[in-house]
Amino acid sequence: MELGVQKREIFGKKVKALREQELIPAELYGHGFENLHLSVSAKNFSRVFKEAGESTVIKLKVEGGDEKEKSSELNVLIHDIQKNALTDEISHIDFYQVRMDEKIKTTVPLIFVGEAPGVKEKGGILIKAVKEIEVESLPADLPNNISINIDVLDDIGKSIHMKDIKIDEKVKVLIDAETVITTITEPAKEEEKAEEVSVEDVKVEGEEEKEKKEREETTEEKKKEGK
Repeated sequence: MELGVQKREIFGKKVKALREQELIPAELYGHGFENLHLSVSAKNFSRVFKEAGESTVIKLKVEGGDEKEKSSELNVLIHDIQKNALTDEISHIDFYQVRMDEKIKTTVPLIFVGEAPGVKEKGGILIKAVKEIEVESLPADLPNNISINIDVLDDIGKSIHMKDIKIDEKVKVLIDAETVITTITEPAKEEEKAEEVSVEDVKVEGEEEKEKKEREETTEEKKKEGK
């Protein structure tokens, strides 16, 4: 996948002008590479990010860069994105330039496919204990995602461990093989809800009743003394 980007000379609060043009400010960095300040079309980036995620190498075509940058088509990962808390729009992007002959570590999302008989037939609950795993490989060998087939979970108590998942031998998984990825548990038993009163509530009510009684007794004693 390819993505066109532009070098930018706008920084700080002035990047607001870029966002008004539907451009996202970005930074490019990497071990042994020069940092670049970039901007990218929000529409084009969303399209590429939807397909690539953060674990697929994409090629950046730098407009406004020198001839070396243009001809090399920089190999990068989408390392990090920041979003506006109010609008959920992407406000900043970090690209990480990689060397295709050097292994890198990154996280890969897990995709759960199929239907667990332990849920459909036994009434169990599917627990997804792990949703992404850290791996190490050459950039070209990084998987976009890893599929977990849950059809094998046919009973309550059944689990899929990391060791049960087939992964290309070119990709090294960096979590323990015995790690539980997903499991089927018993449905939670409903508690009897005759009265939902906590110990603290009972304690407070008891103290309030005691104080009220003491005030009434004090008032009664004062009346008697007055007579």
